[in-house]
Amino acid sequence: MTDSPENEDAVAEKLVERIRQHDQGALVEFIDLRQPQLLAFIGKRLSDQLRSKIEASDIFQELSVSCLGSFEDVDFQGRDPFRWLCQQAERRIIDAHRHHFGAQKRAAGREVGIHGSGGDDAGIENYLAASMTSPSAAFSRGQKEFYLAEAMEQLPDDARDALRLRYLNGLPSKEIAEKIGKSDAATRVLLSRALKRLQEMLAENVAFQTMLAQGKPEL
Repeated sequence: MTDSPENEDAVAEKLVERIRQHDQGALVEFIDLRQPQLLAFIGKRLSDQLRSKIEASDIFQELSVSCLGSFEDVDFQGRDPFRWLCQQAERRIIDAHRHHFGAQKRAAGREVGIHGSGGDDAGIENYLAASMTSPSAAFSRGQKEFYLAEAMEQLPDDARDALRLRYLNGLPSKEIAEKIGKSDAATRVLLSRALKRLQEMLAENVAFQTMLAQGKPEL
């Protein structure tokens, strides 16, 4: 039997309290609970042009991973988690539009940042999608891609497989979960933690950061 709106709201209130106590699992449950509302919110904001490239479910999956990855850095005291998710969804839509339609408008040589999706750059997720390949092939394309591939090799096997299935094959988290034998929620957490670990490793790579700072051309 489907829960009534009153029961759903009661569950949501309890999850919000846990989220404000920085319970990441509660955010996973909250996103699942509010999935219909989030998909509706995203669907209303997708332009016809962007809808020809992606679906609302694609933005939802990216939103889930991104928000779980930044969860520890957000202060939820006095903040509505659903409104925060909607704000992040709008940013993901902007990123998606830039990714699909802004490539020709970018200045030559402009680099892609790796520290989140809220600014002018698309974030590490889009960088992964554009750059992921084997270490040898990456080296032939550019030194930054080689450093990314090196960092990928330091991740646990399941995290590396999940990232490749997501950003190389473009699979949603549910299909990835089936392939690696985990639940959808656990897979989203795995993806977010793997992205965060990649950010940390690349942030510690002086040569990589120097390339980003100087806008060094690809080798």
